[in-house]
Amino acid sequence: MQTNFFRQIAKLDLTGDLQIILRNTTDNSFVLSVLLNNEQCGDEARKMIPPLNLRGTAEELDNGFFESISMPLQTASGLMVDMESFMKQLEETKKKSAMEKQKTDKENKEREAKVKKYKECLQKAEELEKEGKYKDAWTVLPKITDYPEYTDTIRKKQDEYERHFAPSLFSETTTNDFTENQVIS
Repeated sequence: MQTNFFRQIAKLDLTGDLQIILRNTTDNSFVLSVLLNNEQCGDEARKMIPPLNLRGTAEELDNGFFESISMPLQTASGLMVDMESFMKQLEETKKKSAMEKQKTDKENKEREAKVKKYKECLQKAEELEKEGKYKDAWTVLPKITDYPEYTDTIRKKQDEYERHFAPSLFSETTTNDFTENQVIS
């Protein structure tokens, strides 16, 4: 007598271990318990999937076994595969989220350090301004290329300090040392 039991099982294409327990009852029938267990699935909810229990005579089980187990076992197998896939994606998301948080934290710290440095340079320039050291104050001002978001503020300070430098030949505030009546010899 040749059976195709294992070929039929193989056709189900299940992922995991198939556990089949057969119990003989007192009334010449059987209770068949079929459980699919996928240890690769990291979600503990897989353990909540109950076994499929079939009751019937040997002839009834022979005739309807695969029709009865195919759909439920394939559904359970797919569910556990999906659960594992979900768990892996969840872990990846957690890692990426942690990396994004670290990246954001790092960017925030860098931004804070940059603002702190900007304020320190501005404060140093103002201290030098109070001492009347306008060229030094102009020199310690933050660079516009380093702080493009503060361009207007930096340029105003530069212009303010430049007014205190030696007068330029081309500036409007230059006074002529000679009067019209003076003769140059």
